Amino acid sequence: MGTQQTDLPPPPDPERNSMVSAPHEAMHRIFQEDPGLFSRLSGVLGLDLPPLGAGKPLTVDLTETEPLERRVDTLLRIETQNDGPFLLIVEAQGKKDPGKTASWPYYVTYLNNKYRIPVLLLVICQDHATAAWAARPLTIGLPQWPTVTTRPLVAGPHNMPVIRNVAEARKDLALATLSAITHADNPDVDAILKTMSVALRDAPDVIVGPFVEFIAQGLGNRPAAQQWRNLVAVDLSFYTSPLSEEIRDEGRVEGRAEGRVEGRAEGHVERAAEDVLLVLDARGVDITHATRVKVTACGDSDVLRRWLVRAAFVTTSDEIFEEEAPVDR
Repeated sequence: MGTQQTDLPPPPDPERNSMVSAPHEAMHRIFQEDPGLFSRLSGVLGLDLPPLGAGKPLTVDLTETEPLERRVDTLLRIETQNDGPFLLIVEAQGKKDPGKTASWPYYVTYLNNKYRIPVLLLVICQDHATAAWAARPLTIGLPQWPTVTTRPLVAGPHNMPVIRNVAEARKDLALATLSAITHADNPDVDAILKTMSVALRDAPDVIVGPFVEFIAQGLGNRPAAQQWRNLVAVDLSFYTSPLSEEIRDEGRVEGRAEGRVEGRAEGHVERAAEDVLLVLDARGVDITHATRVKVTACGDSDVLRRWLVRAAFVTTSDEIFEEEAPVDR
């Protein structure tokens, strides 16, 4: 057995020296929550794959020897119906990182060697510049003859759908959640988030929980994060989680400190009326003058809540006032 040359120390892994952000966690952990999400995302990204079966999370630790330690964000074993399994690496990338030029090819070659099955690298981004950078092929070898080429599959604001239709969001809540995260900087993010809050309202608590938290994480410290907190407090008031309790505690503290209980109630009614019109507008429903006047003049939050639910399904704006609005489920 030959001896291994050890005169060069292992290179440092830059990704271990930075703190992991909340958006970073949300962009890849959603695949751990729903491994089958990739089977739907692949079609969105234009990747022609055979019919896929179940997905199974694997260990993300790729460490071989001390002190060099490497970890992927999420690693799944995906079963196909006819062509055997493959490994899916999901990496969340918030900015350009020159260190990935070395680490991504390492992940792919190491896992291919360890498991002896094909490996696919998926990178999730939240801005166009990072997505364009991540999509570049990574080569190892000479310029005249690359020995290894790694081609990441990238999902980001450039190719993820913008979902403003409640019915469309309800068809695949995981995909809609990932879409909302990747469009965190979209100018229309308020309408996107409103669509998600309405879509999640009638879902079981066990389903609502992870998606509410993923969106909160994915928005990070962007201005839209406060909009999502407001929607969770109002539209998803039934939902109990660390995030929702934190929001409600903040509201109680603010109310005691500023003595604005009545003002907040009025503000909730005004926002509820705005939300009704926003959902209708986001769905492309023409809002008549009579509808706009009646909605903005309403001071009953319970009535506005009923109209908001109906706004997610009606075909004309006046139908939100009917006792039994048509529901397309």
